[in-house]
Amino acid sequence: MEQKDYLLREISKIGIILSAILSGIFKNRSGLGDLELCIEHEIESAKAELLKEVNFDLAIFLDLDTEESNEYIGRFAGFDIKNIELLADCLSEIGCFSDHLDKSIKYLKKSLQLYNLCNAKCKTYSHARETNIIAVKNALQQRGE
Repeated sequence: MEQKDYLLREISKIGIILSAILSGIFKNRSGLGDLELCIEHEIESAKAELLKEVNFDLAIFLDLDTEESNEYIGRFAGFDIKNIELLADCLSEIGCFSDHLDKSIKYLKKSLQLYNLCNAKCKTYSHARETNIIAVKNALQQRGE
């Protein structure tokens, strides 16, 4: 019973953190200030929050290949399908609104990897996920990838 409670707490904690990160990105996207500065601030805040709260190092994660990424994310009890998809949403938002081409491509590719991981782990079709995959592929194509 304790193991189940621990897993539920971890899933909830990661979900709350990722939701806060995603809402921060959307909030700053509609702001009147310097969008790139806001995005960079959100990226650094997201990295710090994930590292502090769940010991998830986003900087390391972004540099891993697909297999290593899947292994890395599998080490964290709180990353269920929903939270993996939330992380993919965060990364795709950051990638879409970054003015730095290399960073943008890196975030978009990693979000696509995560969406594909969700599809591999969850046999239930998700129209929203497929829509996000198409959007990420279009964004990558626009950036020459």
